[in-house]
Amino acid sequence: MGISRRTFLGTAAGAVMVAGTAGTKTVFGANDRIRIGVVACGGRAGSHLEAFSENEGSEVVALCDPDSRRLNGRAEQIEKVTNKKPAMYSDVRELLANDNIDAISIATPNHWHSLGAIWGVQAGKDVYVEKPLSHNIWEGRQLAAAAEQSGQIVMHGTQSRSDARWMRDIKLLQDGFLGKVNVAKGFTYKTGNRRSIGYSEFEKAPDHLNWDQWQGPASRQEYCSNYHPYTWHWFWDYGNGETGNQGVHQMDLAVWGMDRGLPVKVYSAGGRYKWDDQAETPNTQLSTMTYADGSMLEFEIRNVGSYQEAGKTTGNHFLCDDGYYVEGKGFFGYDNEAIPVETEMPETFGTWGNFLNAVRTRSQANIHGTALEGHLSCTHIHMANISYRLGRSLEFDPETERFKNDDEANAMVSRDYAAGFEVPKLD
Repeated sequence: MGISRRTFLGTAAGAVMVAGTAGTKTVFGANDRIRIGVVACGGRAGSHLEAFSENEGSEVVALCDPDSRRLNGRAEQIEKVTNKKPAMYSDVRELLANDNIDAISIATPNHWHSLGAIWGVQAGKDVYVEKPLSHNIWEGRQLAAAAEQSGQIVMHGTQSRSDARWMRDIKLLQDGFLGKVNVAKGFTYKTGNRRSIGYSEFEKAPDHLNWDQWQGPASRQEYCSNYHPYTWHWFWDYGNGETGNQGVHQMDLAVWGMDRGLPVKVYSAGGRYKWDDQAETPNTQLSTMTYADGSMLEFEIRNVGSYQEAGKTTGNHFLCDDGYYVEGKGFFGYDNEAIPVETEMPETFGTWGNFLNAVRTRSQANIHGTALEGHLSCTHIHMANISYRLGRSLEFDPETERFKNDDEANAMVSRDYAAGFEVPKLD
């Protein structure tokens, strides 16, 4: 949930938090609270609301959701905690026009992430955007450009970049503690609510849901209860499958540790095994990516037949010239002897505290997961999914962020946006 205001402001970082927001020129004094608008009121939003309501350095002053039931329910929760009723909106553009908001946090489905964040920085707000940063490659690049051009704080919601152990260990890997990093592996074998979703009929959207607003930039479809509220993850128009769901966390770590930029080749295969249902995305997927220097990234997801690997159902490994790293266990030589680490772990305020710290200090260096870093990690995910959907190996140009000699693949780099919800070209 972050760090309390008393502890937060007692640090050296807290002492310098007096700069203004780039777009709004707001100046935060030591006792000022950062005013947050939370965009979307579903399950993941619960963590946003708890963090920003209970941290004394911030307060939730506005909520937005096209589902009035969810919106009203979350507003009641906030009012019980704070004794203040937040402003309520069904259209994010109306929330962004509110000058009483310093920053927004976005907990929408994936297809809204980039556009909502771009609109946010264009309105002079700082942005915390849930993973994945983008729904496709092109819009992620536009968000990275928007963040750079505006100077606003944009932080990608993969929490491991705020984890002290990962901050230390990734730096050691990048600094050559085990020599050159040759292979990264990320995996997630989650079951839980990843079961068959069956089939749902297409029908009129319920009266409490503004279906047009919910779809936003996506192509228009008839309402289906498998699209809302959660299982949209398993449809390409709205989600990015498990590789782009839980997998974002492990992919981000793999990309961070490899530190190679974007791959030049990708191949991904798998399927939706066991279940006969309406979902489109695979429940089993294995992806291999190759960088220009020949190093590799392997990534695997599985929702059926999960097994424990290295004692974990999600995790990351790195293979280097002089040894290997296993998440949760540490560094090892190829004799399987543990290599001790004497480096101290760095200070961190946790995910939410780090975002508030970046907003107060106005320092891009204090962002734990920038828009550009999020874009690079998510591009790996989108490349894997495009290869899977086309059923073939693909070559990629990291400079242009386009596939080589493949019109079909390049057609999937972006999408046709719904009128009024177009992602602007900014790069």
